[in-house]
Amino acid sequence: MASSTLRHALVLVFLPLLVACGDNGNAASEGQRAPESASVDRPPRGTAWVVFDTDTVRAEVAATPAARERGLMHRSELPEGEGMLFIFDEQETLSFWMQNTFIPLDIAFLDRRQVIVDIQQMEPETEVMHESARPAMFALEVPQGWFAAQGIEVGVQARIVRGR
Repeated sequence: MASSTLRHALVLVFLPLLVACGDNGNAASEGQRAPESASVDRPPRGTAWVVFDTDTVRAEVAATPAARERGLMHRSELPEGEGMLFIFDEQETLSFWMQNTFIPLDIAFLDRRQVIVDIQQMEPETEVMHESARPAMFALEVPQGWFAAQGIEVGVQARIVRGR
């Protein structure tokens, strides 16, 4: 009998606390934010989101020498809001060309802090070398005119979220 009374007393003491927490004790439902790492969704493996304030590019990632060499070659289209993110191991002057690439592209070179240091337009099927104006660690290719249409210029900070 005493143990039953004790259980009832404990329920009466702790039940209001559980109800106050709401959502099965999830503090996030009471206006508190869950830790950033727990709530951030990530793009699929082999892709990245390159976020510029309110604009985001969904990008395939080219992080190996073979993938960087292949890039967007032999493609006939690249939808708006999509691109390819080239990732290098070191920050250095980067060079790109458009051999066997059929789509007019913009390329933004970003430094290790993910700040745009240069943007260039590249014409299809040319062997003109497009060299970054300053050392960069990332290059983002998107359909030509995308950066201008979004008002994104040199000096803009990006945030790169890599896939799982």
